[in-house]
Parts: sequence; structure tokens; C-alpha cells
Amino acid sequence: MFAKGQTVVQYMEQLAPKHVAMEGDKIGLQLGSLQKENRNVLVALDVNEEVVDEAISLEVNLIIAHHAIIYRPLAHLQSDTPMGKVYEKLIKHDIAVYIAHTNLDVTDGGMNDWMAEVLGIESAGSLEDVHTDNLYKLVVFVPKDHHEQVLKAMLNAGAGHIGKYSHCSFNLEGYGTFKPGEGTDPYIGTEGKLERVEEIRIETVVPYSLRSKVIQAMLKQHPYEEVAYDLYPMDLKGRTFGLGRVGKLSKPVTLRDFVERVKARLEVPMVRVVGDLDRPVRKAAVLGGSGGRYWKSAQFRGADVLVTGDVDYHTAQDAWMAGVAIVDPGHNAEKIMKPRVAAWLSEKLTEDKYATRVHVSQVNTEPFRFL
Repeated sequence: MFAKGQTVVQYMEQLAPKHVAMEGDKIGLQLGSLQKENRNVLVALDVNEEVVDEAISLEVNLIIAHHAIIYRPLAHLQSDTPMGKVYEKLIKHDIAVYIAHTNLDVTDGGMNDWMAEVLGIESAGSLEDVHTDNLYKLVVFVPKDHHEQVLKAMLNAGAGHIGKYSHCSFNLEGYGTFKPGEGTDPYIGTEGKLERVEEIRIETVVPYSLRSKVIQAMLKQHPYEEVAYDLYPMDLKGRTFGLGRVGKLSKPVTLRDFVERVKARLEVPMVRVVGDLDRPVRKAAVLGGSGGRYWKSAQFRGADVLVTGDVDYHTAQDAWMAGVAIVDPGHNAEKIMKPRVAAWLSEKLTEDKYATRVHVSQVNTEPFRFL
């Protein structure tokens, strides 16, 4: 059995939920259909013509990429332009393209956690918070004989997380009253007769992003024709998502040695460096992609160095004068995501007994050459 594109994307969105993406980011399905079965899926950093040719050779029907293929509004779609040729090949060969960008960057266990891990940045926290999933209280009244299955459904759908604790709920026994009206089909009771039923009140917390999912799971398992439940906001913050990561190294190193670590572990031949190569580095920050403008956040968090790409001249000057070192390995260092996303999807597909194969793109999409 092969997974449809929509199933593959659902797994992807478990890792990188769409709602945590930065406002205006071009994510999600950008071309093609997710309603078809996929024998093969390709994970890539960028999608250029060479990557599309690779997908065609592997008989891929879905590409999961980090960088958008449609970033600005299209005024026309001409097949004799470089990107027009890419779109044409994708359409002719029935290949869909799905993008996970800043949502993959900020999520727990995503791009910036991977980069922090390989660089040896420990106990890494966010460099700058960008999204908080506020909490809601969900209360529902359930007959005793359905209590366990309704509660289990709600918790499995994502309710009940408080900090590092899961499956949190409060359950109180009591009595519910109701009178089924004309034309009803009650699970308990008789039409026109006042009923008094032993019920359990379930209370739990639900993050904003999972409200609909948890409520639907609850309603599916609840036996009543009309379910009594309450949902109201709480003055509590839930899970916070942030750009970049910052934390301490296991032991201090010189900036010179740290640069060699970046080159080796991010697999880049050269880097640009701002700062004294003999200065000690005890705390480091990392932000995949173009993150030069966040050097002040790195400074505020006490980082000795910021690892990020596409740093411009004047930003480098400002950071240098402020005493913040920068290591710029280039934007393509984000290629670290390819094997990790592929491994995530492969594991999920295997768990659910799908035969769909996930491939890691072998195309080097780095546009710069180092001479």
C-alpha cells in the first residue's frame, strides 16, 4: 500500500505545524495534487531543474522542500524561462511540491535544533520567540460507561499537556439532568421524560492549534446526540516556538577552533568570519538561513558567536564593533535538513505499513563556487 500525498504531508505537519510559520511565509502545497498515491517521495533543500530531473529518474510524485518554488506572485507562466522550465517539467511529470520553511525552522526537533545539536550547543533555547500556542480549558460531561474512551481520545489528540507533563486532566463524578424533546434519539432516557444520569466531568487543557482536532476526537467517541461541553481561554501561555537556538558549549574553545567545527559538521568548504579568531567561545547561537539581523538577540542572550548565513557588510561591521563574533557558513548549510526530514517521514510511513520510499536529494544546490 502506498501513501497518498495528503498522508505524507500530515506526517510532515506533525514535525513542522503550519500554524507556527512566520507571517507571510510561502509554505504548504505550491504545485500539484496531494490526492494521488506516492511510490516515491524526494526531500530537497531547493527545487531547481536538476532536482526535478532527479525526481523524474526516481519516479517521484511528491517533493518535500525547504525553500519555496513560488516566492513572489507570478505575472505569467512562460516555459522558456529558467523557472518556467521547472514548472513545466513538474506539471508534465505529475510531481507535486510541498514547502516546509519557517515552520520547520522554529519547531522543536526541527532545523535549528538540528544545527545546534551538530555544533555541540547544549541546553539550547530559542534565540527569539515568535509564536506562543495559548491554552484553552476544555470541559465535557460524559456518562460513566464512556468516560475512559472519551478521555483517551482527547488526550491522544493532543490535550492535557502542561509543561513537560502529558495526559493531565481532572475528573469529577456528579449527576446530569436532561429531558429528550420530540424527535430526539437519546443514548440514555426516553423522549419527554426528565432523566438524571451519573456522569463524569472531564477538564483538561488544549493548545489553540489543536482545539478543533481535540473536539472532533471527543465528539467522535461521545455517545450523546447533543454533547454538553465548554471551551474557554486561559490566562496561561502554552508551548512557545522561536527562531534560532542559543546555548553553552560543553567546554570553551577558541573562535578559530569553533570555525573548524562549523566547517566540518555543516559540511561547508569555507566560511566568512567576523571577530578575533583567538577569542574564547563559551556560548553560541545558531540560526539557519539569513539571520544576520538577529545578532543583537544573540548579544542579549549572552552569545559569544552567531552562526548564520547571508550576512551583509554593514551588519558585520555593527556586530564587530559590538563585540559579537559571526560565522557565516552560507544559506546552503540548511541542507542538514534533507536526511533528517527523510528519516522522519520514513519512520512514520513504516509505522503505518506504507510501502512508499523516501529519498534524499543528492543534488548540490549551492549556487556559489569557492575558489
